[in-house]
Amino acid sequence: MSVAMYTGNPSEKPKIGLIAGATASGKSSLAMAVAERAGGVIVNADSAQVYSDLRVLSARPSTADEAAVPHRLFGYIDGAEACSAARWARDAKTSLAETGDNGGIPILVGGTGLYLRTLLEGIAPIPDIAPDIRAEVRAMDVAAAYAALEAEDAASAAALNAADSSRIARALEIIRSTGRSVTTWRADKTGGIGREIDLVPLVLLPEREWLYARCDRRFADMFDAGVVEVEALVARQLDPDLPIMRAIGVPEIARFIAGKCSRDEAIAAAQQATRRYAKRQYTWFKHQPPAKWPRLDESEYDSYLDQFVMKLRE
Repeated sequence: MSVAMYTGNPSEKPKIGLIAGATASGKSSLAMAVAERAGGVIVNADSAQVYSDLRVLSARPSTADEAAVPHRLFGYIDGAEACSAARWARDAKTSLAETGDNGGIPILVGGTGLYLRTLLEGIAPIPDIAPDIRAEVRAMDVAAAYAALEAEDAASAAALNAADSSRIARALEIIRSTGRSVTTWRADKTGGIGREIDLVPLVLLPEREWLYARCDRRFADMFDAGVVEVEALVARQLDPDLPIMRAIGVPEIARFIAGKCSRDEAIAAAQQATRRYAKRQYTWFKHQPPAKWPRLDESEYDSYLDQFVMKLRE
């Protein structure tokens, strides 16, 4: 049954699995095991893995894994495009509905909290920002932007870290372009499917030192193949502000290719960026999802597998 066909009867809600967590936490391998046992279809919820140009550095599933179990929304967008959370959520709804209509059990897998929140809770229908306002705001340094936000939207300013330049700029451009606070816009979210599905969630929160060691080892292993990917991206002369050009590993390897750092320096810089990203994801998944969502460390993955599969089949 498609998500859009749900009519309010709890027994009719389509079952959807979710395996979420930080990068390198083991989501993909666990999802493969679940999908093989439950007849599942793995649906990507990682913002880097949507890009066709970034299989290695985004740690997308291998071609063998994709052949063994159906995968959706992996590598389906060209790197010259910027995929937003809203676009991904629309595509995910379609993929989830098609999977359910074909008798499969969709299993969302990823670590992009914004994507998952947008899909489940919806998105605020904020109009496009006027280009001149965006340019003016983005030209401000973070201190000036925060001071302006305090004067024009004190409630939003109070909720933000004074050093969070991207969120401060976003809040300021929204109040200036629409006359409404970003806080009030977000109270009017629409399009979320959380109430229309029977979600079976699982959050992976392995021990941090274990996670960071995996981050370091994985990037060192992928470096040489990553160089080939980044060389191809550099040759395309894409806009450096595109998400794919800012993905972890791409700027660091690009510097190495340009002769601006050594191989070891590039690896170390990318490993540090990966660990920092994993730390932010870890904190988000520890605190943001509902408390009732199961949270596992690496020692519990195997023992919880059968229970997770059983919940999907109920």
